[in-house]
Amino acid sequence: MRFSISPRRAALIALAAALLGLIFSAYSTYDYAQQLDRQVHAVHCSFIPGAPVSDDADNPCKAALFSTYSAIFRGAYWGGIPISLFGLGAFAFFAGFAAYLARGDTHKNVPPHAWWTFVALSLGPLLTSVVMFTISVSHLHALCKLCVGVYVSSITIAAMAVIGARSHRHGVSVRGSVGLFGGASFACLGAFASVPALLYVALLPDYRPLLDKCGKLAVATEPHHSLLTIKTEHPVRPVTLFEDPLCPTCRAFHERLVQEGVFEKLDVTMAMFPLDSDCNWMLDRPLHPGACVMAKAVICGGSDKARPILEWAYEEQDGLRELGKKGPQALTSKIAERWGAEIAACVASEKATTQLNQQLHFAANNHVPVSTPQMFLGDRRICDEDTDLGLKYTLAVLAPELLP
Repeated sequence: MRFSISPRRAALIALAAALLGLIFSAYSTYDYAQQLDRQVHAVHCSFIPGAPVSDDADNPCKAALFSTYSAIFRGAYWGGIPISLFGLGAFAFFAGFAAYLARGDTHKNVPPHAWWTFVALSLGPLLTSVVMFTISVSHLHALCKLCVGVYVSSITIAAMAVIGARSHRHGVSVRGSVGLFGGASFACLGAFASVPALLYVALLPDYRPLLDKCGKLAVATEPHHSLLTIKTEHPVRPVTLFEDPLCPTCRAFHERLVQEGVFEKLDVTMAMFPLDSDCNWMLDRPLHPGACVMAKAVICGGSDKARPILEWAYEEQDGLRELGKKGPQALTSKIAERWGAEIAACVASEKATTQLNQQLHFAANNHVPVSTPQMFLGDRRICDEDTDLGLKYTLAVLAPELLP
């Protein structure tokens, strides 16, 4: 069977795909490495290489970058080793291999096993892309444009490898050299993929001295006993959390704790800290309209329902934030629909307002920054940057008993 795409053209298309994959991986790695200064930076999120960074706080590329799936060995290194770094080396290898095949086909001296080795090697990026695509859809519920660029590049390389191998004109096998060529190629791919990661690890600074530099609780207890106790399965370490039910960063932080297997080991005391000027006098405008209403709903849940209501707020956050813009009544009606009239009545009560106010005073007395989430391990404040990329590393150093 003959194909309309010649081996040389297939190799050139694979080369172009590898170069695009290299570019997308490079931008993703650059965005990740930018965060190593422990500051938050904008990220690239475009199908167009070289497009400006996106300042949108909720864009899918930033969600993917800060997810638990973007890096490995997070417990051993602050931030871990980004997956995109392996892609960077791998696509560089595939670009070189595709260029070799294209040039060799021009001179009619490419052995058949070279193409089939290319096919076998291309399955690695293809399978990795399938796994990461599945994770993006099933867990992150969003597709990062840089990631999609990598997926398409991987698929194209694999497709062109198969087409080029099947349409290659030389039918003479080169016995005795296939195993050597294939083994050398696999070793070369492994080196290309691994060396950037090894260099990355070698250049990482020591973050341990920075982990306990963000202060402590000035006032350990709330005199009115207004703080919430969140039930977990195996609490082994006390923690105080300040959270906003309508804060996207809080949602991501909570999901991170759950996915890492940490949350169920925390003895959680929680204070609501809605970034909504309707109740929070520390703000001059509402950052998350409706957060005051949702915070009171969590408070009204008490020890039994506070966590389910909070997690429901996180799951339905986008819709609840839209309702919050319409005013308290729209949110209260939604709360009544999901949690019953008793919780809805409590939300409108003076008691809930007072308890929320006491929790806000507790935050103010402890000079908690007006941002969420905030985490205190015992009385030690965990730095903001150590609650996202550096979370697992920070816990491995300060509270290893919390990790699986």
